[in-house]
Amino acid sequence: MGIGLVDPILPALSSKLHATPSQVSLLFTSYLVVTAVAMLITGWVSSRIGAKRTLIAGLALIVVFAALAGASGSIGGIVGFRAGWGLGNALFIATSLAVIVASGSGGFAGAIILYETALGVGIAVGPLLGGTLGGISWRGPFYGVAVLMAIALVATVTLVQRTPAPARKTGVAEPLKALRHRGLLILGLTALCYNWGFFTVLGYAPYPMELNEHQLGLVFTGWGILVAVFSVFGAPRLQARFGIARTLYANLVLFSLDILVIALFTSNRVVVICGVIVAGVFIGVNNTVTTQAVMTVSPVERPIASASYGFIRFIGGGLAPFVAGRLAEQFDSQHAPFYLGAAAVLLGAVILTAAHRQLGEAERAQAAELAAAGPAAARRERLEESALAEDLGSAT
Repeated sequence: MGIGLVDPILPALSSKLHATPSQVSLLFTSYLVVTAVAMLITGWVSSRIGAKRTLIAGLALIVVFAALAGASGSIGGIVGFRAGWGLGNALFIATSLAVIVASGSGGFAGAIILYETALGVGIAVGPLLGGTLGGISWRGPFYGVAVLMAIALVATVTLVQRTPAPARKTGVAEPLKALRHRGLLILGLTALCYNWGFFTVLGYAPYPMELNEHQLGLVFTGWGILVAVFSVFGAPRLQARFGIARTLYANLVLFSLDILVIALFTSNRVVVICGVIVAGVFIGVNNTVTTQAVMTVSPVERPIASASYGFIRFIGGGLAPFVAGRLAEQFDSQHAPFYLGAAAVLLGAVILTAAHRQLGEAERAQAAELAAAGPAAARRERLEESALAEDLGSAT
């Protein structure tokens, strides 16, 4: 929810704090670049203090820095506090995925779907709440994130079982060494390009839409609902029918075309709104299929693979909004950022072809893991998917 809470107030921050869009975009850059670099130490930390303590530390940092960002009176202060927020984000997201995969009762694929569903529902609801709070004050969404993360902190302390520190302590250089594996490196570079397009849409599209906070919240809520639906239902079915490689190729090409349409018709508010909402389809599919592939494409431990992958992909997400703002200012054109975003995603599809064989190996590994889990796990997975559908229906 914290991702989407801030998005509806980007234009308001620009006008009320007298900042350019590229200056406001540094909120994403400082947050995601710090997240990317910090991903390299998450395994080192969690292998020494345990996963639960790492989650608690990450959430506590987010609570503190989100509240400080809300109390800040300048764009520079907010950008600085978002960097601290990014450190907490890295500790939380890398460790939470590993904990969910380790403790999920529906098998590996079911755990990934559960994880992506939680992200999708949060992304769907966050902008709606962010638009409501932002309509009261631009500080509201920052304080809203602090409250939400405080709730998550209490829930983690009281409900998550204590996890002992692993027997083997992870070296700080292991995530970088893991990138020697061709499949993991190629998927990471593909995700960097994909995230460039993703965060161009997320970080710059609010400006040409020229909507107020409530209206932006509704647009990104529609986007988030599609992210959730296609993470849970669309991605598994597409992968089962077409395989990992073909699903990702087609999804990246279609996402690139969607951003290209936004680039061509940036001055048409309706087209931009529709393009942003439709982007949720491609983001939902990509998130689930790629996350599963990353966890099985490399021979290294899954927390290390997650940290390596996160390091590369968040670099793209962090740089894209700032470059988008600078491009628009340099060329006096709101079209330019989206042309670059479309090209970056298409480049990601081209890069992905270099790991075609590894994607096939990952698909066979996933099938073998599901078969080893047995029919009972498969039945549990179907029941969980049905329950998630009911929960998602209630949320929407």
